[in-house]
Amino acid sequence: MNAPDISIIIPCYNEVENVAPLVEALEGVLTDVAWEVVFVDDNSPDGTMKAVRKLAETKPYVRGILRIGRRGLSSAVIEGALSASAPIIAVMDGDLQHDETCLREMITALQTDRADIAVASRHIKGGSNEGLSNGWRRFLSNAGIWAAQWLLNVPLTDPMSGFFAVKRTVFTQRAPFLDGHGFKILLDLMIARKEPLRIHEVPMTFRNRAHGESKLDSSVMFIFAQNLAKNSFRRRPALAYGAVGLAGLGIAVGLKALCTRCRHSSSS
Repeated sequence: MNAPDISIIIPCYNEVENVAPLVEALEGVLTDVAWEVVFVDDNSPDGTMKAVRKLAETKPYVRGILRIGRRGLSSAVIEGALSASAPIIAVMDGDLQHDETCLREMITALQTDRADIAVASRHIKGGSNEGLSNGWRRFLSNAGIWAAQWLLNVPLTDPMSGFFAVKRTVFTQRAPFLDGHGFKILLDLMIARKEPLRIHEVPMTFRNRAHGESKLDSSVMFIFAQNLAKNSFRRRPALAYGAVGLAGLGIAVGLKALCTRCRHSSSS
């Protein structure tokens, strides 16, 4: 087996039904590329790592890292990426919603030195976010994109994307400065250093989840909001203070309206 040209890092939790189909999808698209896939599993109770190990018995390009007592997508990606030796590191979800065919254009952009990082975007021509399951998830995604672009000045059409490829040298240079919390490792990577990265965006259709459940919940969004606030004050303090002021004003107006409504209700 040749040394891999690309290591694909898959952070996962309870994705046992998606492991084999994902490897099969990668085999179908990376036919002329030396590659490996590294599943980083946070000790899933559904047997995700058992499925990975079963495949690894006959497929030497499948690896697994089992994490005990450690949880979180960003830290899982960091751990997996730092275990890789390939010159290109890709990150994608383990739920089959990311279109693996994007990898070929990503690899080309990095190998020809047209970019330092290649990002699969739902928001450029040819892309789509139709796989977001409901209006609430679309709202959260769009709000996160707006906040990242406005408060952090990140030059991406889809800063909330979880699918990207980056030169290993770039990742290792920025790794000591990564926060490692939350689930948006791409944002963390983009803002870890002041030096800008050359970016290539690839259109992606975000597919429907076939198996398992989404990990997006209120706690995940709270951590994202915390990280956004912390980094916005560091990168764009004037805008951050203005945003906090506007948010405070909005809360005050809302509370005043609520109190007025309550008084009217009690007097009637």
